[in-house]
Amino acid sequence: MTRILAIDTATEACSAALWQDGEVLSRYQVAPRGHTDLILPMVAELLAEGELALSDLDGLAFGRGPGSFTGVRITLGVAQGLAFGADLPLLGVSNLQALAQGAYRLCDARQVLSAIDARMGEIYVGGYALEQGVMVVREAEQVLAPGAFLAEAAHQHWASGVGSGFVTYGELTERVDHVCDALPYPEARDLLPQALLLWQSGQGVDAAEAQPVYLRDKVTWQKLPGR
Repeated sequence: MTRILAIDTATEACSAALWQDGEVLSRYQVAPRGHTDLILPMVAELLAEGELALSDLDGLAFGRGPGSFTGVRITLGVAQGLAFGADLPLLGVSNLQALAQGAYRLCDARQVLSAIDARMGEIYVGGYALEQGVMVVREAEQVLAPGAFLAEAAHQHWASGVGSGFVTYGELTERVDHVCDALPYPEARDLLPQALLLWQSGQGVDAAEAQPVYLRDKVTWQKLPGR
């Protein structure tokens, strides 16, 4: 039986989820300033509901970013603390990918443009497509101004859009047919499909080696090689 815990505090939402061989338990709350008070109680509730100890888990997934600097650091710090104590591998999953996965779960979206409001007049953005039930990156994750994105991706179009970027910058809807507005922020449960693949392929890392992804050093929209 595979058991994976997932946590995320990278955006305004705070969430945790527990996978036990196909069954998912989850907690989710939008609380921009309450992440440090909420995340560990959420974890404790899920473990109690699943009748598990932390040491019973096979791995711990975390939203590695992009998102707010403080939020990503909280996620990583909590994940590292839990993993150190229970000797668990860490499984870092993109928050943009998690948004796309959530759009598939809630809106049956198969080709998705994820956009998170990055503040400072910018968005975190990435394009994804569904392969065997898991969202796979098709357009490299970037941070840039909405106007720059619209100009540089002028000839690209996606079936669906998701994320707070579409709420803040309505002009982004020019690049999608439909916005999955049920999901403005990533949820920890949507980290699980990719985390399971990472765990099954032995790609978990030691707590000390886990790294966040901020994207702030990348300023242009680029297609992946060969796409």
